[in-house]
Amino acid sequence: MVLLEFSMSPLGKGESVSKYVARSLDIIDKSGLKYRLNPMGTVIEGEWDEVFNVVKKCYERMKKDCHRISVTIKVDYRKGKESRIQKKVNSVEKKLHRKLKA
Repeated sequence: MVLLEFSMSPLGKGESVSKYVARSLDIIDKSGLKYRLNPMGTVIEGEWDEVFNVVKKCYERMKKDCHRISVTIKVDYRKGKESRIQKKVNSVEKKLHRKLKA
């Protein structure tokens, strides 16, 4: 199972790009994959082809009206493990004996 964290933003569209990010989140949400939005990007969980297909769809949508796009991608693969988005947080909280802001 793969955890993929990515950030995709258009350049040259002003200070606020939330309308473009919202379009990507619509694609991610409709994909059916587990995900978690954070202030600096989004983490998606699934198989390799599934998560990269979602990133490609976001890119294809953004390039329709954006002439320059910045993308950062980080991938963590771990064989046979699922629900890692929450389990990784749970593991740290267990070691600290308290809930964290996640």
